[in-house]
Amino acid sequence: MGREAAPAEREAIDPGDSASPDRSLRADAVRNRERLLVAAAAAFAAGGADVPLEDIARSAGVGIGTLYRHFPTRDALVEAVYRHEVDVLCERADELLTTLPPDQALAEWLQLFVRHVATKRGMLSALKSMMGADTSLFEQSRARAAAAATKLLAAGAAAGTVRGDIQGADLLRAVGGICMSTDQERSEASERLVGLLFDGLRHGAVAASPTAVTASSVSNISG
Repeated sequence: MGREAAPAEREAIDPGDSASPDRSLRADAVRNRERLLVAAAAAFAAGGADVPLEDIARSAGVGIGTLYRHFPTRDALVEAVYRHEVDVLCERADELLTTLPPDQALAEWLQLFVRHVATKRGMLSALKSMMGADTSLFEQSRARAAAAATKLLAAGAAAGTVRGDIQGADLLRAVGGICMSTDQERSEASERLVGLLFDGLRHGAVAASPTAVTASSVSNISG
């Protein structure tokens, strides 16, 4: 684990990126914070929550002082990354539905969930240690992710491209099980298996769709 700077050292590095609570962050500070969260998520997914903070700052293209001004401790960074990942996951469900057909939106979102699981697993021991017996953060996050999955499933079912008998929570359990069964959650195996799971969702909708049955019957009669 990389050495964490002492408080006095933090004050001496990158003084221009302070984020005091009584005023809005400057635009460059907001960008730096976002870069740090993205870099930390990738680092935690690949190497766990004990990766050197200096490496995260370097990957984000900022100084270590900038990291400490946004996240005074490693625990603060870990929690912020987890909350940010959940926010992104849930927001992307709505964004994808506005830009893609429902079934494609669901497929894209499931791959995003695979990456979310990888990041979460990398931070899990640190998060549990921080939260102790308080599991409300995890429960709320699971509920939000399940609601997003349910919204995507409902849109696909309404469009006739995804089967309508699957609950969001059950789908996420299935994807989580796939991720846990592979050596690395972001591996090609996870993504491929989740793709197969999605094909099953779509195939069931086609098989059960009255419109598809009618069209098939007309085609057979015409032939």
